[in-house]
Amino acid sequence: MPARLLHDLKGWLDAGLSFLYPEACQYCGREPAAAAEGFVCESCRGRVKWIRPPYCARCGLPFEGDLTTPFECANCREMELYFVQARSAVAAQGVVLDIIHRYKYQRALWFEPFLAALLVQAAAEALRQGPWGLIVPVPLHPIKKSEREFNQSERLARHLSRATQVPLETRGLKRVAPTRTQALLSRTERASNVRRAFAVNGKGCFQAKHVVLVDDVLTTGATTSACAKVLRDAGAAQVCVWTVARGLLN
Repeated sequence: MPARLLHDLKGWLDAGLSFLYPEACQYCGREPAAAAEGFVCESCRGRVKWIRPPYCARCGLPFEGDLTTPFECANCREMELYFVQARSAVAAQGVVLDIIHRYKYQRALWFEPFLAALLVQAAAEALRQGPWGLIVPVPLHPIKKSEREFNQSERLARHLSRATQVPLETRGLKRVAPTRTQALLSRTERASNVRRAFAVNGKGCFQAKHVVLVDDVLTTGATTSACAKVLRDAGAAQVCVWTVARGLLN
């Protein structure tokens, strides 16, 4: 589709959203916020907690204090993880967690620009400087995707691909087994739940590739590690993970 037509279509969409949802924050409902901002106002954005060092060198779990040397958290020491590192833009709490839930489970797609901007702001520069050759979203099982009507990880990964010019691969990794919702499970149960949940559509597209896995939230890393194992078995040179938000373990 020509760039001009895409630009016009976006303008019409933004105009339609502005008509349906007046340019007020769709989270607090009090302050102005435009469609391009995902209808999240400056005040609500100010309540977002960005992930900053110090954090676990493997999974990116943040810690308080003045730690200056690389370290791995207890969760990573006790799990067999197949990604080289995982990083997240912000903490999965408050405004961000509520918006992610509304985006995923209530089809509040107008929040997508807000969530995508968090991911791009945190990840884009690091990915441009690295060896990364493919961006791969964590897939949904076809049954769940048909219920939800979209894969939030794929939509967010598409924004990151556009920002970094790293190609997006949406067909090579698939979820072959329906699984229970990870949020309701313990760390051990999460790992067991996804152990054989993923497969690849032919091994060629991942051979010797440096792959970026993208998901919305990372907590224990069980899902992304299961994906990373399948990708490594298919010949990927290494796998890193980027998510919008990081669940903070108790």
